[in-house]
Amino acid sequence: MLKLRCILSLTVALFLGAIFAPWSYANKGDEDKDMFNTLNSRDKAAADAAISGWWKEAEKTRDQRIAWWKEARFGMFIHWGVYSEAGGVWEGKPFGGYAEHLMRLKRIPRAEYLKVAEKFNPEKFNADAWVAMAKDAGMGYFIITAKHHDGFAIYDSKISDFNIISKTPFHRDPIAELSAACQRQGLKFGVYYSHAFDWEHPDAPGNDWEYRNPGGDKGLFGGRNWYDKHPEKIPTAVKYVNEKSIPQIQELLTRYPTDIIWFDTPHKLPFSENLRILQFIRKTKPDVVVNGRLARTENFNFGDYLSTADRPAEFFPVSGDWEAIPTTNESYGYSRNDRSHKPASFFIRLLANAVSRDGNLLLNIGPKGDGTFDASDMVILEKIAAWMKPCGESIHGADPSGLPGQNWGVSTAKPGVIYLHVFALPTSGKLQVGGLSADKIESLTLLQSPEATVTAAATRSGDTILTLPAGVADEADLVVKVNLKDEYVPSEKKAPFFVAPGISLTRLLAFDATLTGNGFKYGDGKRSDYGVSGWTSTTQSMSWTIRVAEESGYDISLVHTRKGTGTAALVIDGKPLSEIDGASATGRETSLGSIKFTPGIHHLELRLTKAGPSPFITVNELKLTPRSN
Repeated sequence: MLKLRCILSLTVALFLGAIFAPWSYANKGDEDKDMFNTLNSRDKAAADAAISGWWKEAEKTRDQRIAWWKEARFGMFIHWGVYSEAGGVWEGKPFGGYAEHLMRLKRIPRAEYLKVAEKFNPEKFNADAWVAMAKDAGMGYFIITAKHHDGFAIYDSKISDFNIISKTPFHRDPIAELSAACQRQGLKFGVYYSHAFDWEHPDAPGNDWEYRNPGGDKGLFGGRNWYDKHPEKIPTAVKYVNEKSIPQIQELLTRYPTDIIWFDTPHKLPFSENLRILQFIRKTKPDVVVNGRLARTENFNFGDYLSTADRPAEFFPVSGDWEAIPTTNESYGYSRNDRSHKPASFFIRLLANAVSRDGNLLLNIGPKGDGTFDASDMVILEKIAAWMKPCGESIHGADPSGLPGQNWGVSTAKPGVIYLHVFALPTSGKLQVGGLSADKIESLTLLQSPEATVTAAATRSGDTILTLPAGVADEADLVVKVNLKDEYVPSEKKAPFFVAPGISLTRLLAFDATLTGNGFKYGDGKRSDYGVSGWTSTTQSMSWTIRVAEESGYDISLVHTRKGTGTAALVIDGKPLSEIDGASATGRETSLGSIKFTPGIHHLELRLTKAGPSPFITVNELKLTPRSN
């Protein structure tokens, strides 16, 4: 059955407009540009033809197509190629930025890049070992860069000799070996293909250091929307798509058992070309899953799901099926000098959080040029595997629980079961769960320690208080499995955020606030950009409704980024608590005072009381820290 996004009776302009505004939240992802196209008349005509024809037909089987992807919830992403040999170093010096962007960042000519390829001989590459690590970590699908932006194919392409067989001493086909390993070990297999960005091809967007091509850092021919400002350049790009992009996609879809194909940087090509590539894919292999970075406008996605932010720490609101793309450090390709690896606990919690919001996580690893994984990546994968062994059932095939937000963690669910992912243990050992009725609980199990005893009792407010066994803790995510009676399913998604007692910190994220007024913009979710900006009018405010379990005193602070002007007030239950001056706000956190909450529902609102000549500071979150007295 076609979903709302497939309604065909609307005109294209309306169809791609405000009706589907939730999709516009996910217009972040690339470091340089938003990954979507702005439509002109040519593109609208192509979109209209798709909506009333081939795309409509493809949507009829979308739910079947992505069923395995939703069941898996967790996948491995591999960025690996010639650039891995350099490892973030060029001519003896480390360089900043993504390591896989070596060719562009150092403006390396094709002939010189081939000298790097001559050294790429990953003799330690073992496809079965790579796939086994993904499987052990609980990943259900495996995606690798068959061709990244450098245009170099790491498979035996017959379309271009710029490939691993012809130009390296390795002379093996990793795509063939990895796809076979995935089949042996029961993982779905996919490829990343850079369809729009190709730095070796003289007709493709991107390389402006050897050719006068659009789509590069110099901004030639009008910059980002070069195809609108200089349409005479489009036939050259179409020639590239016809001669290399589509033929190589055909190779990947027909020669390998490809379950998913992953695209990137669609804004480098006209939307009509991206849509033409998608149409070719649907005709060639109708059941292959296509991510959301091929054919996408600011407000609408023609892919099977939405690809959201790169390297997220938090998730902005998204409607529909989505996938976030973190990486273990700050580069996707291997960088020997980037030691900024996050702990495994970060990814375990990120995964649980994603599933609780009906999303997937595609975790990236950048293997070394010799074909091995970096030791830090191995540690992360091993610790994730250790957690997934007892707790994987709370991820695979799980969905949001229906419980309201909780200050101790998140929750996922399956029919008749709720999984409580406890990130912060209560100091008393007694965990209060808002929105869960104790009399509906059949049994309780601590997944990490099934032999331990967990008991439940009802609170006066109708919630549940769980008594956890003494001495049991998990630094990442302690999971309590709640078996329910009579397939009881909570339905309190819109209920106030629950503030349980004994939790050392309550975070009210700007991403989770109710926004009033126009002009707000979400950050992309990175550690440095998980806030809401665009405060320019006194008609704007953000608010949170919370339910406090017990009388508690809290210190309240505002976490923010970027200097700004104007003044905002924090109003609690209709009474102003404090003001913050955007121009004088320093650092990243500003104290807003203290308050004592009585048990029950409370309303917190941050409203702009005075607009300045520039936007107010970007608001990331309110922090509520319990007072000792």
